[in-house]
Order: sequence, then structure tokens, then C-alpha cells
Amino acid sequence: MKPPSTGSGSGSAVLVVVGDLVEDVIVWASERVRHGTDTAAQVFRTRGGSGANVAALAAPRVQTRFIACVGADAAGDALAGTLTDAGVDVRLQRRGRTGTVVLLVDVDGERTMFPDRGAAALLGEVDPSWLDGAAWLHVPSYAFERDPMRSAVVGLIGLARDRGIPVSIDASSTGLVKAIGVENYVGLVARLSPQVLFANESEAELLGIAGGGESAAALAATIVVKHGPRPTEVFDLGELVARVPVEPVPGVRDLTGAGDAFAAGWLGAALRGAGVGEACLRGHAAAAAVLGEPGTASVPVVDPG
Repeated sequence: MKPPSTGSGSGSAVLVVVGDLVEDVIVWASERVRHGTDTAAQVFRTRGGSGANVAALAAPRVQTRFIACVGADAAGDALAGTLTDAGVDVRLQRRGRTGTVVLLVDVDGERTMFPDRGAAALLGEVDPSWLDGAAWLHVPSYAFERDPMRSAVVGLIGLARDRGIPVSIDASSTGLVKAIGVENYVGLVARLSPQVLFANESEAELLGIAGGGESAAALAATIVVKHGPRPTEVFDLGELVARVPVEPVPGVRDLTGAGDAFAAGWLGAALRGAGVGEACLRGHAAAAAVLGEPGTASVPVVDPG
């Protein structure tokens, strides 16, 4: 599967991302976590949200619009400002209070997350004009956790399909999929029938699509399965069409946002005409850039050409 080229980021076609915009409080444990007492740590406060991460990291590569809901508060203003500063066309609904996610990152770089999504989950029906000029719609699966956001995003995907706009979905989290219910999640994605489904190894195994085949073909035309440091696999209609090696990354400290960065790199490349192999390489490079940082907001991203 190869999306049509849309030229450079200054062109008229737009990558639209819908999802969460929250504050991340990232705790880097400096030693093994000692339960019930003190553990030395560094604490960082930064912009977060899977959708916001994708939008910010894609903006230098392709014209990008982001749709979300935040609180009518100073935190929402500040977070939106970081995206605007990154070159993102930000379209917001405002209600409730802006959400926060606390992420505990152990010394091996693995994360435990405590999400309070707040206003992010309150996204209501989206103005259809916010899809004007769209070349692609990307949706992290956090959007499907609960209503009203789930219904609003399902409706937005339907509108995109009616307009002939391709859609990608990121499986996002095994915990999320389990909370929704694996069977319910699989049924929902199958009904939405995205052009691309991104999943890491654990998510693909949970969904029963790690090896491709009929179960994979039933979910999406193209499935991209990431295996950490091992080659990324791409399946078209359930058939393996590419296995793309990953360059070793020294100094991995924090996996937060790596999947979002991969999606941003992949989509930015694909929308500029790259095939799946090149798109994966761009995704790997984008992901590698965030692995030594707390989250993605402080990562300098340049247009790779």
C-alpha cells in the first residue's frame, strides 16, 4: 500500500490527527523502584498525548492539523501553544479540565502509566470543515476508550471514508485494548476498515495478527508490526511484503512516544510518496530520536527531506 504523494509540507494536502492533548508528568527512576519507600528520580513535565505527539513530530514533514479537546484553562492554553509553535494547525474544543498522565519509567526504560485523560475524552462531534483539505486521517486507539470521544471519532472516520480520505489507526496499548475488550476492539477496527493499522509486537499478538493471515487482512489493508530492535514487518492483505531492519540505538532511556514518533515518520514519508520500506526507515529514525529523552516535546525534529 502506498498513499499518493502530496509533495512537501508546504503543499495544500493535510495530515489530520485526532486524539489526546494532555500534560505528561514523567518520572525517571534513578534506581530500582523500592516499593513503600523513597526511590531517587528525575521528574519532567511536558506536553503529551499520543495524537499530539504524532502531530508535533509530523509537522516538519507534512502539513499537519490536530483535533482534540482540552480544558478551558491555562494548562490547555499552554499545551496548545506548544503545538502551534511546532507548526501544527490546532483545532480544539474546550470543556472540562485538561488531562494529565503520570508515567513512571524504570531504569530499563519501560513505562508504567497512570492516565487521567480529563477533557481529552470529552471530544464531541467534530466540525466537518476540520477535514477540509485532508489527505489522511490518523487515529490513536485511545480515542476509542469511551464515549463521547469514541462516537465522535467513529463519526469522523465515517466522514473521512465518505470523502475518500485514507485512515490509519494505531493500536496504542495492550492495556487499552484489554479494557475495551479484545473482541470488541477487533470488531470495531474491522468495521472501520482502516487503510493502515500500526501495532507493536505485544499488541499484534494480543489481536492475533502477529503473523499476518486472514485475521490481519480482516482488520486493515496494511498492517505495520514493530518489534522493537528487531525488523519491522509490513503485511498487505495478510501477506508479508516487507521486513525492514532497525538500526541499533545506543543509550535508550525512555520508550515514551516512540510509537507515536514512528507513526509520524512513517506517515510523513508515505504522504510524500515513499514506499513501505522507506516509510519504515523514516519511522525508525523518528523513533530513535526520542528514546533518550523524556517524552517527545523536547526532541528537535527537522524535515529529513
